[in-house]
Amino acid sequence: MLLDHLDTPIGRLAVVADEQGRLRALGWTEEHDRMERQLRAAAQVAELVLATAADPGGLTTALRAYFAGELAAIDAIPAETGGTEFQRTVWRALRTIPCGTTWSYGQLARKIGKPAAVRAVGLANGANPIAIVVPCHRVIGADGSLTGYGGGLDRKRWLLAHERGATLPLERLWSARAQR
Repeated sequence: MLLDHLDTPIGRLAVVADEQGRLRALGWTEEHDRMERQLRAAAQVAELVLATAADPGGLTTALRAYFAGELAAIDAIPAETGGTEFQRTVWRALRTIPCGTTWSYGQLARKIGKPAAVRAVGLANGANPIAIVVPCHRVIGADGSLTGYGGGLDRKRWLLAHERGATLPLERLWSARAQR
């Protein structure tokens, strides 16, 4: 696996690709251990070797463009997620949520044809190894509230505002986090 890093307005991302240039994992660097566990499980190996590589498959460039405001830059990124068939179904459906919009877990469950599987959809959403590109941040509670996000609700709030074309002052975002 190939590893690159990208500094973003909301933290440092680890970008992991396979040798074919497919995105295998994307996560905030403080969650690196979780991401590595997910990759080992998906690859079914006990030990994972990550080699540093600059912009593997052009993935870092596409992500940089997304953060610069070219939101569609991530739409065509090839991804290989691993996971169970159900998880992959949920993750494929996540990629169909239009940028700038949100769905509830119930809407996502209905989209995959399993309206009673709201909790299972939530678990699959939480196990997503490819943040942002497989946009789990676009899923919210049925009442419109922001619900869990592996990178934290502040980042989720920022990503949703970014995709809606709004500018969320970072000072306000990080000062609110410091006060908790």
